[in-house]
Amino acid sequence: QVQLVESGGGLVQAGGSLRLSCVASGRTLSGYVMGWFRQAPGKEREFVAAITWNGGSTYYADSVKGRFTISRDNAKNTVYLQMNSLKPEDTAVYYCNVDSFSIATMRRRWRDYDYWGQGTQVTVSV
Repeated sequence: QVQLVESGGGLVQAGGSLRLSCVASGRTLSGYVMGWFRQAPGKEREFVAAITWNGGSTYYADSVKGRFTISRDNAKNTVYLQMNSLKPEDTAVYYCNVDSFSIATMRRRWRDYDYWGQGTQVTVSV
């Protein structure tokens, strides 16, 4: 069973930046893709970004492409999400997860995952 602990959220003005972190533990992460999801108030949890084990491939949802950057430090079992040029519509609880050996096969539907961390709240004011 994987344990996931997200941090780094907060309140920021539109146009500002935040860097989220997620530490994973409890199982081997070697070779696995790590990704970020987010859930805005009243909306379904959505898949936002993903990165392969070696960092060679990344994926971004269209809504964040060009503004968010995902990275990871395998020695620390940590994945990061650098968020720049934040918009009010980025307001959400952000979650990370671990799945699959390729971005193409990483599950996009949040209901397919058995375990989640507590998430970290990001609030972007106008």
